[in-house]
Amino acid sequence: MGLKIGYARVSTSDQDLNLQIDALKSNGCAPEHIFTDKTSGAKSTRPGLDKCLDTLSSRDILIVWRLDRLGRSMSHLINLIESLVEKDIGFKSIQD
Repeated sequence: MGLKIGYARVSTSDQDLNLQIDALKSNGCAPEHIFTDKTSGAKSTRPGLDKCLDTLSSRDILIVWRLDRLGRSMSHLINLIESLVEKDIGFKSIQD
């Protein structure tokens, strides 16, 4: 069994990540394995997501609070999850 890696995102800098981070911790993500962004999901550059994806290895599980926190669009989300499956990386959305 690999690591549980969490990703949380809010759309603006004045929004709070605590609800998502608490949920990720409750689902087994250690604080040092939680990556965050405070930016619109439509933006193609999300440093926290990039670092999160670079950290993932085979048998790890990527955990997000909701699907809309991860993908920019439905096609982006599908492609991202397909690439995780190809790398033997699990995926869990807490709220969906």
